[in-house]
Amino acid sequence: MPAGATKDMGKMLGGEEEKDPDAQKKEEERQEALRQQEEERKAKHARMEAEREKVRQQIRDKYGLKKKEEKEAEEKAALEQPCEGSLTRPKKAIPAGCGDEEEEEEESILDTVLKYLPGPLQDMFKK
Repeated sequence: MPAGATKDMGKMLGGEEEKDPDAQKKEEERQEALRQQEEERKAKHARMEAEREKVRQQIRDKYGLKKKEEKEAEEKAALEQPCEGSLTRPKKAIPAGCGDEEEEEEESILDTVLKYLPGPLQDMFKK
């Protein structure tokens, strides 16, 4: 058998591999190159995003638009402001036709009916 074949057989069977004296140095250089490439990639993406944001802001200024975050913040502030210190929900959250309006209508109907009753019956219902 050739001498090279036995070396490979030994590696496959779990034997010791030949150690390259510069292997650690090469690995460190490779890791450094990868880290540097990653930093360059991140910097490039940050520049591109900054340019995009600049264009977005120009469009917002041109058409008088607001950022999504600004809109959400204003809406949230508008909802929280009337509710501050209140234990009940805001008035506009109550659907039309519900709540106090019905009670007023019932009272007015009862008053209307009482007007048409004779005096002793009116006194009896008022108590």
